Amino acid sequence: MVHLNTNLTHPSRVVLLGANGFIAKALTKELVAQSINTFPIGSSDIDLSAPMAATALASKLRATDIVVMLSAVTPDKGRGIDALNKNLAMMQNVCAALEQVGAEHLFYFSSDAVYNPRQSLVNENNLPSPADLYGVMHLAREQMAQGLSGIPLAILRVTMVYGADDSHNSYGPNRFWRMAKKNGTVTLFGNGEETRDHIYVEDVAKLAALCILHKSVGTLNLATGTSHSFKQVAQNVAALFDPPADVIGTPRRNPVTHRSYDTTRLIMAYPGFKFTPLNEGIKAFHLNERL
Repeated sequence: MVHLNTNLTHPSRVVLLGANGFIAKALTKELVAQSINTFPIGSSDIDLSAPMAATALASKLRATDIVVMLSAVTPDKGRGIDALNKNLAMMQNVCAALEQVGAEHLFYFSSDAVYNPRQSLVNENNLPSPADLYGVMHLAREQMAQGLSGIPLAILRVTMVYGADDSHNSYGPNRFWRMAKKNGTVTLFGNGEETRDHIYVEDVAKLAALCILHKSVGTLNLATGTSHSFKQVAQNVAALFDPPADVIGTPRRNPVTHRSYDTTRLIMAYPGFKFTPLNEGIKAFHLNERL
């Protein structure tokens, strides 16, 4: 990552596309807390996949804006060709609007789904090799953003995110908490042997804010650099309930895979950043969900 701003510098305005999403809500909260002028745009304001979306978006943008693209049809809402086409239409319209108006900077929130799922150790030098249409979509949208002329670009590839207000119910802390609350049990695939890197949504928001304030350019994986087994995660969640939830394994249907991240580039870019330890993030998530 290259910082165009050596010192932390407030932009004139940050436009958040996909403002009603899980990460976007946390980022909005973080930007507002730092008194950064924030302009959220959700699907109820502009359907970015609609035919006239580019014109509608262009009418709201300024050439001095920092634009954060978070809008997407997520896997829980569709993994097929229809979702792919809608996601590509969104990015096409965003790029068309930016070509008309320009922008001070573009941040594209991508996913680690662009990497081959069989890669056990990942860093930014790994060549993208997505295994499904969701990963293909993010890689295509990255390339669309890279095709914009004269707009500095940061691509943030996010790994497994957890925290309050997550609507995706992805396998991991979010789903485990809901299982424990509803049934008093957490059911694992196999015995939860697989290891993954889980990042707290508030850490994602803080890192994104640093990227914005530094006007960072380049590609960065947002991951903690520490992986835990799903069994460890489930046990951390289960212990928060009284009585503790049971953690139950099931017959394994797929081979065990592991993934960890070399976060050297992130540490070099933001050397003072401290991640929320998994057990502390899960406790905070638990308290927020109970409110």
